[in-house]
Amino acid sequence: MNKPGGGGAVASTYLSQHARDPHYLMMLAPTLLTSRIVGAGSFHHNDFTPISMLFNEYIFVTVKADSPIKSGKDLISRLREAPDALSVAIATAVGNHIHMGIALPMKAAGVDIKRMKIVPFKSSGQSLTAVLGGHVDVTASTFSALLPHVSAGTLRIVGISAPRRMPGMLANIPTWKEQGANAVFDSWRGVVGAKGIGEAQTKYWESAFAALSRTEEWKKDLEKNFRVNHYLSGQDARKYWDAQYIELEDALRDLGLAKRAN
Repeated sequence: MNKPGGGGAVASTYLSQHARDPHYLMMLAPTLLTSRIVGAGSFHHNDFTPISMLFNEYIFVTVKADSPIKSGKDLISRLREAPDALSVAIATAVGNHIHMGIALPMKAAGVDIKRMKIVPFKSSGQSLTAVLGGHVDVTASTFSALLPHVSAGTLRIVGISAPRRMPGMLANIPTWKEQGANAVFDSWRGVVGAKGIGEAQTKYWESAFAALSRTEEWKKDLEKNFRVNHYLSGQDARKYWDAQYIELEDALRDLGLAKRAN
């Protein structure tokens, strides 16, 4: 069932209404964490039963093909000198994981990220259209929305939030670490269950998603979308999300957006 709205709040509310019932699961994304930190949502990832981490995907920063910004180094140089000199399009809200995918590298490179000119759009498709139309200078997004434009040569990727270079058609795109910004950011996906489900029920679902992560069909789909297989069991996933929460809270505090301390 698709339960959109409120940065995951609608889906979280629905799952919270089925405590102790192992038949209800929810996809978890960084949006739930950032929404709580900025005060837009009340749910914490630890309000649910951790089941598994599934995969990582990264945030790509792009410009129009004829932009004077030729690389991530060029972008860093411009924003260090004048953080508000360029407009940056994101979807769908200031402070979310897409925003973090450019803010964290710029922060690591010494840019005053609080002064950056961030322009939110309703979707990544709209933010990319705005860049193509020359209405904004830069955009950040995951790769799926970018693929047709990169393939057509109308957009140029200048940085990836990955820890190492991507394979295939993206092998020539340098990471932020290679361009003077010691930062990595994962836009991950995981699974949680309703609060209070039993240990045996949790283990059942952990085993099911572990088996999924080993299938060739799953691996091929991740590869096609430039995602990285990253299965973790429930407790390891919880530790990962706890660490992510701290990192995101720190960045959002620098942006002046953090409203919750935990």
